[in-house]
Amino acid sequence: MNIASVRRPIIPPTPPRAPDDLSFFGRLAMIRRNMIATWGQRAYEEEIIQGRFFLHKSFILNQPDAIRHVLLNNYENYTRTPAGIRMLRPVLGDGLLLAEGHSWTFQRRTLSPAFTPRATANLVPHMTAVLDETIAKLDARTSEPVDLREVMQRMTLEIAGRTMFSFGMDRHGPTLRNFVMEYGERLGRAYFLDMLLPVSWPTPMDRARARFRARWTEFVAMLIAERRTAGKKEGAPPRDLFDLMDEARDPETGKGFSDEQLVDEVATMILAGHETTATALFWALYLLALDPETQEEVAFETSGEHLDSIADIDRQKFTRAVIDETVRLYPPAFLIARAARDKDNVAGAAVSRGDVIMIAPWLLHRHEKLWDQPNAFIPKRFMSKEPPDRFTYLPFGAGPRVCIGAPFAQAESVLALARLIGAFRVELVDADPVIPCGVVTTQPDHSPMFRITRR
Repeated sequence: MNIASVRRPIIPPTPPRAPDDLSFFGRLAMIRRNMIATWGQRAYEEEIIQGRFFLHKSFILNQPDAIRHVLLNNYENYTRTPAGIRMLRPVLGDGLLLAEGHSWTFQRRTLSPAFTPRATANLVPHMTAVLDETIAKLDARTSEPVDLREVMQRMTLEIAGRTMFSFGMDRHGPTLRNFVMEYGERLGRAYFLDMLLPVSWPTPMDRARARFRARWTEFVAMLIAERRTAGKKEGAPPRDLFDLMDEARDPETGKGFSDEQLVDEVATMILAGHETTATALFWALYLLALDPETQEEVAFETSGEHLDSIADIDRQKFTRAVIDETVRLYPPAFLIARAARDKDNVAGAAVSRGDVIMIAPWLLHRHEKLWDQPNAFIPKRFMSKEPPDRFTYLPFGAGPRVCIGAPFAQAESVLALARLIGAFRVELVDADPVIPCGVVTTQPDHSPMFRITRR
């Protein structure tokens, strides 16, 4: 895709690329600190890279047709790796993100009506109410440096709480954030034995994760109990995601979720929804602070708009392109790892049972054969009449297991960025580069301070 630009685009900082001859153990040690930094130049140039992962072969796929085969055409042959299950199950349980087979089919069918564009439209008032409150709080902080990453985390958590339960997270938000930080800082990182042993063999960290899960599920069950106590007027339409999920029934069997399943679904939606959106919004604000001219284009587009409905959000074409380009450069899910259930052939390469397939949106979105100026911030590339190939751009995955909450996340991100930039001019306080780190999500290596001024 060729991009014409009248000015030189910014190229945000990234970690140094690893030497292509980095040893296995050197790469293994680096994985826990920053997965993104383990890839060398070859990974940004070649279509398929074959290596070894303990006793099995590994493949990094950057070829759209090969990715289509794994994620769409033969997706049932590929499951999550043991390390991936270990990282996610303690916080997500057997919810939609980790479910397999009939369990996944049941969950996907049952949840789908809760995440249609129409259902998302009914949740926009919850989003706008939180944004009004966030902007009012930021108004009082225009004379001081602001940690916008923390503000985005609190804001998206509040949106998650209100869209899920119709109540604010003032009382429960700090506890929930502590859970997220505790898990991400230690338990959500892959250790040597996590990658070496099958899931059925507990590692020392698995025991710590089990203790965490007991406390975490008790907390989520408490939130559900509090919401059920609030109740719903008989005959009234659903007012939040919890109503939709609690009332959801499999269209084929009429079966709904058990209380245990509902805990895992709620945990999945709250965590996957708030953390990834907060991260995407942080990176968007960082990029716009680096690129004041693009920031002014966003502000111009939002001027005079009420931005309180899906129709209003859909009109923000340039702001949507900024979000699309942000998650191209900083995909929240930087790696999709799958293990083969049985033998297969992927783009001419023989895949055996247990082999590991890695599809890294971080690499794919910056691949030098797939994108023009792949490391540059150019939102207008997403306003082209020639959109990128579906399997070169995977911020929400692809195939049957594409993220069910993508319409919700996109609406929330565009609405939030438009409202925030429409209200404030955003600048960085210092020039220290912010380096992306691949740990659970694509996180910044530190939280820079911003200066905000009212427009």
